[in-house]
Amino acid sequence: MAKILVVEDEIDICNLIRNELEAEGHTVVQAFDGQVALEAVEQHTPQLIILDWMLPKLDGLTVCRRIRQNHLVPIIMLTARNEEVDRILGLEVGADDYISKPFSIRELTARVRAMLRRVELDSRQQPQPTLFVPTPVPTHSTHEQATPPITRGTLSIYTVERLVTLSGNELELTPKEYELILLLASHPGRAFSREFLLQQLWGYDYDGFDRTVDTHITRLRKKLGGLGEKIVTVWGVGYRFIV
Repeated sequence: MAKILVVEDEIDICNLIRNELEAEGHTVVQAFDGQVALEAVEQHTPQLIILDWMLPKLDGLTVCRRIRQNHLVPIIMLTARNEEVDRILGLEVGADDYISKPFSIRELTARVRAMLRRVELDSRQQPQPTLFVPTPVPTHSTHEQATPPITRGTLSIYTVERLVTLSGNELELTPKEYELILLLASHPGRAFSREFLLQQLWGYDYDGFDRTVDTHITRLRKKLGGLGEKIVTVWGVGYRFIV
Protein backbone atom coordinates (compact mmCIF):
# COMPACT_ATOMS: atom_id res chain seq x y z
CA MET A 1 0.00 0.00 0.00
CA ALA A 2 1.27 3.46 -0.85
CA LYS A 3 0.86 7.12 0.00
CA ILE A 4 -0.54 8.78 -3.13
CA LEU A 5 -0.91 12.49 -3.85
CA VAL A 6 -3.93 13.35 -6.03
CA VAL A 7 -3.74 16.82 -7.61
CA GLU A 8 -7.06 17.73 -9.25
CA ASP A 9 -9.00 21.01 -9.05
CA GLU A 10 -12.38 19.41 -9.86
CA ILE A 11 -13.43 18.39 -6.36
CA ASP A 12 -15.86 15.65 -7.41
CA ILE A 13 -13.24 13.95 -9.58
CA CYS A 14 -10.59 14.33 -6.89
CA ASN A 15 -12.87 12.79 -4.28
CA LEU A 16 -13.83 9.94 -6.62
CA ILE A 17 -10.18 9.07 -7.18
CA ARG A 18 -9.48 9.35 -3.44
CA ASN A 19 -12.37 7.02 -2.57
CA GLU A 20 -11.28 4.37 -5.07
CA LEU A 21 -7.65 4.45 -3.95
CA GLU A 22 -8.55 4.37 -0.26
CA ALA A 23 -10.83 1.39 -0.96
CA GLU A 24 -7.71 -0.41 -2.22
CA GLY A 25 -5.89 0.40 1.00
CA HIS A 26 -3.80 3.40 -0.07
CA THR A 27 -3.33 6.59 1.91
CA VAL A 28 -4.41 9.59 -0.16
CA VAL A 29 -3.34 13.22 0.13
CA GLN A 30 -5.34 15.76 -1.92
CA ALA A 31 -4.32 19.05 -3.47
CA PHE A 32 -6.56 21.33 -5.53
CA ASP A 33 -3.99 23.69 -7.07
CA GLY A 34 -0.41 23.56 -8.28
CA GLN A 35 1.18 25.51 -5.45
CA VAL A 36 -0.40 23.34 -2.75
CA ALA A 37 0.72 20.27 -4.73
CA LEU A 38 4.38 21.31 -4.51
CA GLU A 39 4.04 21.92 -0.78
CA ALA A 40 2.36 18.53 -0.32
CA VAL A 41 5.22 16.75 -2.08
CA GLU A 42 7.73 18.19 0.38
CA GLN A 43 5.51 17.65 3.41
CA HIS A 44 4.17 14.14 2.74
CA THR A 45 6.78 12.52 0.43
CA PRO A 46 4.24 10.54 -1.63
CA GLN A 47 5.19 7.32 -3.39
CA LEU A 48 3.08 8.19 -6.45
CA ILE A 49 1.44 11.34 -7.81
CA ILE A 50 -1.70 11.64 -9.94
CA LEU A 51 -1.45 15.09 -11.50
CA ASP A 52 -4.02 17.02 -13.52
CA TRP A 53 -2.72 19.19 -16.37
CA MET A 54 -5.03 22.20 -15.96
CA LEU A 55 -4.66 23.60 -12.44
CA PRO A 56 -5.07 26.98 -10.74
CA LYS A 57 -1.97 29.00 -9.76
CA LEU A 58 0.54 26.59 -11.37
CA ASP A 59 -0.34 24.29 -14.26
CA GLY A 60 0.43 20.58 -14.17
CA LEU A 61 3.41 20.83 -16.53
CA THR A 62 5.08 23.41 -14.31
CA VAL A 63 4.36 21.33 -11.23
CA CYS A 64 5.76 18.20 -12.90
CA ARG A 65 8.90 20.02 -14.02
CA ARG A 66 9.57 21.40 -10.54
CA ILE A 67 8.98 18.05 -8.86
CA ARG A 68 11.45 16.43 -11.25
CA GLN A 69 14.19 18.83 -10.17
CA ASN A 70 14.46 17.01 -6.82
CA HIS A 71 12.30 13.87 -6.85
CA LEU A 72 12.01 10.62 -8.82
CA VAL A 73 8.49 9.81 -7.58
CA PRO A 74 6.32 8.30 -10.38
CA ILE A 75 3.82 10.75 -11.90
CA ILE A 76 0.63 9.88 -13.80
CA MET A 77 -0.81 12.89 -15.64
CA LEU A 78 -4.53 13.44 -16.23
CA THR A 79 -5.60 15.76 -19.04
CA ALA A 80 -8.32 16.55 -21.52
CA ARG A 81 -5.64 17.50 -24.07
CA ASN A 82 -5.50 14.52 -26.41
CA GLU A 83 -3.14 15.67 -29.15
CA GLU A 84 0.02 13.60 -29.59
CA VAL A 85 2.21 16.66 -29.11
CA ASP A 86 0.56 17.26 -25.73
CA ARG A 87 1.21 13.69 -24.61
CA ILE A 88 4.83 13.96 -25.69
CA LEU A 89 5.20 17.28 -23.88
CA GLY A 90 3.89 15.76 -20.67
CA LEU A 91 6.37 12.90 -20.93
CA GLU A 92 9.22 15.26 -21.82
CA VAL A 93 8.85 17.25 -18.59
CA GLY A 94 9.01 14.07 -16.53
CA ALA A 95 5.62 12.32 -16.37
CA ASP A 96 5.76 8.52 -16.32
CA ASP A 97 2.26 7.81 -17.65
CA TYR A 98 -0.62 9.67 -19.25
CA ILE A 99 -4.41 9.20 -19.07
CA SER A 100 -6.84 11.25 -21.15
CA LYS A 101 -10.08 12.67 -19.80
CA PRO A 102 -12.76 11.42 -19.62
CA PHE A 103 -11.18 8.30 -18.16
CA SER A 104 -12.32 5.05 -16.63
CA ILE A 105 -11.67 4.90 -12.88
CA ARG A 106 -10.94 1.19 -13.31
CA GLU A 107 -8.24 2.00 -15.87
CA LEU A 108 -6.74 4.62 -13.58
CA THR A 109 -6.55 2.27 -10.60
CA ALA A 110 -5.07 -0.41 -12.87
CA ARG A 111 -2.39 2.06 -14.02
CA VAL A 112 -1.68 2.91 -10.39
CA ARG A 113 -1.25 -0.77 -9.50
CA ALA A 114 1.04 -1.32 -12.48
CA MET A 115 3.16 1.71 -11.60
CA LEU A 116 3.50 0.68 -7.96
CA ARG A 117 4.46 -2.86 -9.00
CA ARG A 118 7.24 -1.43 -11.13
CA VAL A 119 8.46 0.74 -8.27
CA GLU A 120 8.43 -2.28 -5.95
CA LEU A 121 10.36 -4.32 -8.51
CA ASP A 122 12.95 -1.56 -8.85
CA SER A 123 13.39 -1.39 -5.08
CA ARG A 124 13.88 -5.15 -4.82
CA GLN A 125 16.60 -4.98 -7.44
CA GLN A 126 18.53 -2.38 -5.47
CA PRO A 127 21.40 -3.79 -3.39
CA GLN A 128 20.58 -4.04 0.31
CA PRO A 129 22.98 -2.43 2.80
CA THR A 130 25.16 -4.79 4.79
CA LEU A 131 26.58 -4.41 8.26
CA PHE A 132 30.11 -3.07 8.32
CA VAL A 133 32.45 -5.01 10.58
CA PRO A 134 35.85 -3.29 10.82
CA THR A 135 38.93 -5.48 10.72
CA PRO A 136 42.46 -4.43 11.66
CA VAL A 137 43.97 -5.80 8.46
CA PRO A 138 41.83 -5.63 5.31
CA THR A 139 41.87 -8.96 3.49
CA HIS A 140 39.31 -8.16 0.80
CA SER A 141 40.02 -6.98 -2.72
CA THR A 142 39.85 -3.34 -3.77
CA HIS A 143 36.31 -3.68 -5.11
CA GLU A 144 34.83 -5.35 -2.02
CA GLN A 145 33.47 -2.86 0.46
CA ALA A 146 30.79 -2.31 3.09
CA THR A 147 28.48 -0.81 0.47
CA PRO A 148 27.91 -3.47 -2.22
CA PRO A 149 28.09 -2.49 -5.87
CA ILE A 150 25.05 -1.96 -8.06
CA THR A 151 25.12 -5.00 -10.33
CA ARG A 152 23.31 -5.37 -13.64
CA GLY A 153 24.49 -8.58 -15.26
CA THR A 154 28.23 -8.23 -15.96
CA LEU A 155 28.10 -4.51 -15.11
CA SER A 156 29.11 -3.40 -11.59
CA ILE A 157 29.01 0.15 -10.26
CA TYR A 158 30.99 0.94 -7.11
CA THR A 159 29.50 4.16 -5.79
CA VAL A 160 32.07 4.84 -3.07
CA GLU A 161 34.98 4.63 -5.50
CA ARG A 162 32.99 6.00 -8.47
CA LEU A 163 34.21 2.99 -10.40
CA VAL A 164 32.47 0.95 -13.10
CA THR A 165 33.57 -2.49 -14.25
CA LEU A 166 32.33 -4.68 -17.08
CA SER A 167 33.07 -8.40 -16.74
CA GLY A 168 35.65 -7.44 -14.11
CA ASN A 169 37.43 -4.90 -16.31
CA GLU A 170 37.42 -1.25 -15.29
CA LEU A 171 35.82 1.15 -17.76
CA GLU A 172 37.34 4.53 -18.46
CA LEU A 173 34.34 6.83 -18.07
CA THR A 174 34.13 10.59 -17.85
CA PRO A 175 32.40 12.00 -14.76
CA LYS A 176 29.19 12.67 -16.71
CA GLU A 177 29.24 9.19 -18.28
CA TYR A 178 29.58 7.70 -14.81
CA GLU A 179 26.69 9.77 -13.48
CA LEU A 180 24.54 8.76 -16.48
CA ILE A 181 25.06 5.02 -16.09
CA LEU A 182 24.64 5.30 -12.31
CA LEU A 183 21.27 7.06 -12.64
CA LEU A 184 19.96 4.79 -15.41
CA ALA A 185 21.14 1.52 -13.89
CA SER A 186 19.87 2.49 -10.43
CA HIS A 187 16.32 2.75 -11.82
CA PRO A 188 15.98 -0.02 -14.42
CA GLY A 189 12.88 0.21 -16.57
CA ARG A 190 12.27 3.87 -15.79
CA ALA A 191 12.25 6.36 -18.68
CA PHE A 192 14.14 9.60 -18.12
CA SER A 193 13.54 12.61 -20.33
CA ARG A 194 16.47 14.48 -21.83
CA GLU A 195 15.39 17.60 -19.96
CA PHE A 196 15.43 15.75 -16.64
CA LEU A 197 18.89 14.30 -17.34
CA LEU A 198 20.19 17.76 -18.24
CA GLN A 199 18.79 19.25 -15.04
CA GLN A 200 20.07 16.44 -12.82
CA LEU A 201 23.55 16.00 -14.28
CA TRP A 202 24.40 19.34 -15.82
CA GLY A 203 22.35 21.65 -13.64
CA TYR A 204 19.03 23.40 -14.11
CA ASP A 205 20.69 26.55 -15.54
CA TYR A 206 22.85 24.67 -18.02
CA ASP A 207 23.07 26.59 -21.29
CA GLY A 208 23.49 23.48 -23.45
CA PHE A 209 20.78 21.51 -25.21
CA ASP A 210 19.40 17.99 -25.18
CA ARG A 211 21.81 16.89 -27.93
CA THR A 212 24.41 16.91 -25.15
CA VAL A 213 22.60 13.97 -23.56
CA ASP A 214 22.41 12.09 -26.88
CA THR A 215 26.14 12.52 -27.43
CA HIS A 216 27.03 11.21 -23.98
CA ILE A 217 24.63 8.27 -24.36
CA THR A 218 26.25 7.34 -27.69
CA ARG A 219 29.73 7.36 -26.15
CA LEU A 220 28.54 5.42 -23.12
CA ARG A 221 26.93 2.74 -25.29
CA LYS A 222 30.19 2.25 -27.17
CA LYS A 223 32.17 1.85 -23.97
CA LEU A 224 29.64 -0.68 -22.65
CA GLY A 225 29.99 -2.83 -25.78
CA GLY A 226 27.20 -5.38 -26.10
CA LEU A 227 25.70 -4.19 -22.82
CA GLY A 228 25.16 -0.78 -24.43
CA GLU A 229 22.01 -2.20 -26.00
CA LYS A 230 20.46 -2.18 -22.53
CA ILE A 231 20.26 1.63 -22.77
CA VAL A 232 17.25 1.97 -25.04
CA THR A 233 15.80 5.08 -26.63
CA VAL A 234 12.23 5.97 -25.64
CA TRP A 235 10.87 7.81 -28.65
CA GLY A 236 9.87 11.39 -27.90
CA VAL A 237 11.06 11.10 -24.29
CA GLY A 238 14.64 10.06 -23.64
CA TYR A 239 16.28 6.88 -22.39
CA ARG A 240 15.80 3.94 -20.06
CA PHE A 241 17.99 1.06 -18.87
CA ILE A 242 16.39 -2.36 -19.26
CA VAL A 243 17.29 -5.39 -17.20
